[in-house]
Amino acid sequence: MSKILFASSEVYPFAKTGGLADVAHSLPRALQNDYEIEVIMPLYCSIDKERYGILPLAQSFRITMGETQYPIEMYGCSYEGIDYRFVYSPLLCEREFLYGTATDDYEDNARRFGLFSYAIRALLKGNDYDIVHLNDWQCALVALLVHEDHDITTKTLYTIHNLAYQGLFEPTVLQELGISESYFTHEALEFYGKVNFMKGGIAYSNRITTVSPTYAKEILTPEEGCGLEGFLQCYRHKLMGILNGIDPEHFSPLLDGALISPYTNVKGKKPSKSDLLKQLGLKGVTKPLFVFIGRFVSQKGMDLLIETLPKMATMECTIAILGEGEEHYYRALKSLSEQYINIHFTLGYDEPFAHRLYGAADFLLMPSLFEPCGLNQMIAFAYGAIPIVHRVGGLVDSVKRFENYDSQSDEGYGVVFFTPTSRSLFLAIRKSMELYSDKKLFESLSNHNMQCDFSWNQSAKLYATLYDSLLMGETV
Repeated sequence: MSKILFASSEVYPFAKTGGLADVAHSLPRALQNDYEIEVIMPLYCSIDKERYGILPLAQSFRITMGETQYPIEMYGCSYEGIDYRFVYSPLLCEREFLYGTATDDYEDNARRFGLFSYAIRALLKGNDYDIVHLNDWQCALVALLVHEDHDITTKTLYTIHNLAYQGLFEPTVLQELGISESYFTHEALEFYGKVNFMKGGIAYSNRITTVSPTYAKEILTPEEGCGLEGFLQCYRHKLMGILNGIDPEHFSPLLDGALISPYTNVKGKKPSKSDLLKQLGLKGVTKPLFVFIGRFVSQKGMDLLIETLPKMATMECTIAILGEGEEHYYRALKSLSEQYINIHFTLGYDEPFAHRLYGAADFLLMPSLFEPCGLNQMIAFAYGAIPIVHRVGGLVDSVKRFENYDSQSDEGYGVVFFTPTSRSLFLAIRKSMELYSDKKLFESLSNHNMQCDFSWNQSAKLYATLYDSLLMGETV
């Protein structure tokens, strides 16, 4: 059985800031019957080693990066049938947050995740991994390091989860990382005078994937390419878009221990909705409940949402918001929740509480300006909440317009708007209110969506085909 090392800077349930952690948890699980797969991530100080049975491995070494030596200790555990490897070094792991605060990234992230990449290379040199699957900018330098090391025969697959986060640093980091300045060219790591980690993954990996077919096309355009569209055009022959999935066991209203009452159809949501409204001090169990769950950043359409919320608050509905991010969005949301009795705002991220929101919600708000894939809409489908989405990226591939509803299809349906304006979002919300008043159609749509398969079943097969082509030495 072929051996795969799956590398990610975050993996649920150990550490999570976004959807990458969910993917890094669920995709290896979907592939474990066909491959011997291990997952590697940093052992952040916030991870509860005792809870997950994480123990030291008889493996410690030192890495020379630039002119400095760094100690590396390896830890491991088995969780849900997957073997995990954890990289520990004080520079990488002894931080309050994974990447930085809500306002600023850590200034030494280049060294931190450069060190993580060197540790992965060291592991590849000492083991017989056939493929290393790298995720986002934090792991991108591994592709360059493997390219440089002719003793390593491991193939590299690089997945772009969000092109907006590329790992940009000052040129001085090359010396700190021990990487030759010959790579500071437009054809390699240079990007408008900065060092770009993601370019290393794109240029030096054997194959590239991104997280939906539509996003794979969008990133080749000036509108969505974040300055890398020309560079990606050069490597489009090895680029493929594969839609993410969700773990059907972790996101199941029948199995979810966070819910007060399990359910299998939309009528079964009522106890969860009643309980949540009571908990949040919101009134009106017969009114539609709209929820937003996510990061407070421009990408997620926060400006549209904040502009639209006062109009929503005058309607016969309730609104619950959960998330964290940029402070100016937090202040605006806090102010709105204090002005309107039907808006509740919770700062932070709490996984069980997020599940209770899905279990109670009638509609999920997803007004993203761009969305590489998105998992929230798939989770909403599973819990019988209808997503309201801007037609971009993975939302194009996963959410069809409810006006075209076909009860015999295997596609999920939602409310779709086409232009990123407050007016378009408000019209979509008004359309959602009308849909909610048509109980027969609303329940039929919700029940249909709950039966759709948004697991990794189909996408894992595509990844398996890609893995196998790498193992057979196919070139593109």
